[in-house]
Amino acid sequence: MNANLKNLHPYPFERLNQLKAGLTPPEHLSHIALSIGEPKHPSPEFVKQVLADSIDKLAQYPTTKGGSELRQAIALWLERRFSLTNIDPEQQVLPVTGTREALFAFTQAVIDNQQNFPVVVSPNPFYQIYEGAAILAGAQLHYLDCTEEQGFIPDLASVPESVWQRCQLLQICTPGNPSGAVMSLDQMQQAIVLADKYDFIIASDECYSEVYLNEQTPPFGLLEACQQMGRTGYERCVVFHSLSKRSNLPGLRSGFIAGDAGILKAFLSYRTYHGCAMSLPVQDASAAAWSDEQHVIQNRTLYREKFAVVTEILRDVLSFPEPHASFYLWPQTPIDDRDFAQGLFAQQNVTLLPGQYLSRETATGNPGKNRVRMALVAGTDECVEAALRIKQYVASLNI
Repeated sequence: MNANLKNLHPYPFERLNQLKAGLTPPEHLSHIALSIGEPKHPSPEFVKQVLADSIDKLAQYPTTKGGSELRQAIALWLERRFSLTNIDPEQQVLPVTGTREALFAFTQAVIDNQQNFPVVVSPNPFYQIYEGAAILAGAQLHYLDCTEEQGFIPDLASVPESVWQRCQLLQICTPGNPSGAVMSLDQMQQAIVLADKYDFIIASDECYSEVYLNEQTPPFGLLEACQQMGRTGYERCVVFHSLSKRSNLPGLRSGFIAGDAGILKAFLSYRTYHGCAMSLPVQDASAAAWSDEQHVIQNRTLYREKFAVVTEILRDVLSFPEPHASFYLWPQTPIDDRDFAQGLFAQQNVTLLPGQYLSRETATGNPGKNRVRMALVAGTDECVEAALRIKQYVASLNI
């Protein structure tokens, strides 16, 4: 067995289940889960129809690279969304079976553990796949605390040169999970300059990029930052996108990676052995989803309405950053975040995720401590009910 398996940390939801074990919430209150970022809005009907119409294609083996129609649809979406020019669907786009799978596999493919002590630089808090993938690839992790003082953006200038010299992969997440903070073009370009200087790859997880709260200010992307620097080859840069959040299709397991053609060529070679080709019906449904924006605009409208009403209810009792994007709130808790989550479940039958379960202790502490992640994925009425219960619970603390 891989000796690094023993170094993996329990997944946040395993820890959450242990925290709730033995508790019996009030029977008269229905359970409201705001802990998992699983979209609950309806999946687009036209995507389901394309999937059904293509069902006979299950009789055919798909290729790992994916069909040209899907890659072309993705390339055109990238050009429209991020004002890019001449994305090559043949060399700069690769469909993947969800970003979770791809993020993990990508780290395995790019880390050279024959070099001494390779490093992955990661935001903290983080999506736990970043950490687990690095551990199993034989890399060390350097955590960058995303604090309120830094606008919840990792401070790249704080990384010692000795770390950059061993860095093989910089993982960024923008919009951020769990804060919803968005990196600026300047911050992304700072990362690109560092990647050139120290010869590492940047993996930008942008799966929340299409859930933004101001229709006039969509989040920037890493390839967009490259374009504005004249780097149309997107050297050392790759982005990860998904239909899960954008199109309410988490069960479709469909996304893509795009960027540096040389990196994607090597990653395709890895994936050929990995055995993760996307089925042809899913490819057809995915191409349809990437080709339509109206359902995405409607999706953002629903989130915008929920954020407006929920934040209005909670503003007087909890402090939280106003997220630019994603469907999370990241409020401070007046008591320990684990105690807060445990007490809220026991008293109000609402489940949130303690912030310290999403982050690691560093020299300056745990940046997730005394915060909780609140996923506003349920319907508006349910989210409002949850917010009212949270407000009542905070009032009961008498702090």
